[in-house]
Amino acid sequence: EVQLQASGGGLVQAGGSLRLSCAASGFTFDDYAIGWFRQAPGKEREGISCTNLNDGRTAYADSVKGRFTISSDNANDILYLQMNSLKPEDTAIYYCAAVFDCGRRAGPYGSSWLRRVFGSWGQGTLVTVSS
Repeated sequence: EVQLQASGGGLVQAGGSLRLSCAASGFTFDDYAIGWFRQAPGKEREGISCTNLNDGRTAYADSVKGRFTISSDNANDILYLQMNSLKPEDTAIYYCAAVFDCGRRAGPYGSSWLRRVFGSWGQGTLVTVSS
């Protein structure tokens, strides 16, 4: 079973930083991609990044570009999302999910990444940014 578990959320002040972790299992880590997604209160789930694990290249949604950074620990099948300069609008439940391939375009709100997700979503981890 393909499983990815996001962790590391918490309460952060605006302008602060937080690092989320995504632990993956059930698939060959380097053969696929991992996306980060979030769902803010009252809004639809959106894709914020997609990382092709075979080459380590990451595409970011405009909303987080320049503030969020992906890194990976391939030996332990962990992907990290470093979030800096957090804003109240970043408040959301954050999920990571296995993706077949990031593709050429993210689509609106990362919709193309969402459509490429396989496996379960898991519970996600809550990030709350206070102002």
